[in-house]
Amino acid sequence: MTVTVVGIGGSLRPNSQSERAMRIALEGAVDAGAKVVEVSGPDLVLPFYDPSVPDRTESAHRLVEALRVADGVVLVSPGYHGTVSGLVKNALDYIEDLRGDERPYLDGRAVGCVATAQGWQASVTTLTALRSIVHALRGWPTPLGAAVNSGEVEFDLEGGCTVPSVADQLRTIGRQVAEFAVSRSG
Repeated sequence: MTVTVVGIGGSLRPNSQSERAMRIALEGAVDAGAKVVEVSGPDLVLPFYDPSVPDRTESAHRLVEALRVADGVVLVSPGYHGTVSGLVKNALDYIEDLRGDERPYLDGRAVGCVATAQGWQASVTTLTALRSIVHALRGWPTPLGAAVNSGEVEFDLEGGCTVPSVADQLRTIGRQVAEFAVSRSG
């Protein structure tokens, strides 16, 4: 059985460091046999989440539907002022639309968390925030998460990374998400 892993992350800047890190993590999920769906950049430009508004934009509907069928998730956020970017946080707020589902929120799903920031403090605190959000949404943060200091690590446009051990860590996160999803579905 093929599992689906949804990657959510990045920034409004095309091919941002966080978006490139997400793609490497999703490569690990593909290597483990998963189908992947990427939600990044312009896909994350959504109206502020309001639970009282029943009609969702097309982009918001696509995000919620992708998460509804996801067997696992990879979350990647840039660290803005020591925490998750507003763009990523607003997208995560839309998970509230899954509250009445048979699998509410991210219940029982592995979620790989990655934070990228210009410095260790912001990348580590952002990673901690992502893992806390995943817990609140009933997801299972993978054993491995990544705090990437973009002052020391760069990702090129071809999908490469200047620090091979960081690329390996990101692929491992994606692989852990996919492997957990396979074990849960089997």
